Amino acid sequence: MTAAQRISRHLPGAVLIKGGHLTDTADDLLWQQGQACWYQSPRVDNPNTHGTGCTLSSAIACGLAGGQPLSAAIQQAKDFITGALQAQLNLGQGSGPLNHMYAL
Repeated sequence: MTAAQRISRHLPGAVLIKGGHLTDTADDLLWQQGQACWYQSPRVDNPNTHGTGCTLSSAIACGLAGGQPLSAAIQQAKDFITGALQAQLNLGQGSGPLNHMYAL
């Protein structure tokens, strides 16, 4: 929470601290107008995580463009990322992409 508070002192708007590199969970923190909101999600054991940050930000932007409030857009984006990781797509070698089409 300290990092979010410090960043918010220098920039207007909200700050989202991602927790995707945590070892036990993938909880994220939204710091907005002096308030903290935690978004809890399980850590998915999947080595194919390439693009998760870009996918998260794009999914949040889509939710906002669709008229959702920020908190709902973040929750929907986190749910999408979790589902895409749980689909366990395995392409090629190294850290591959998550399965963006898992729900189809």
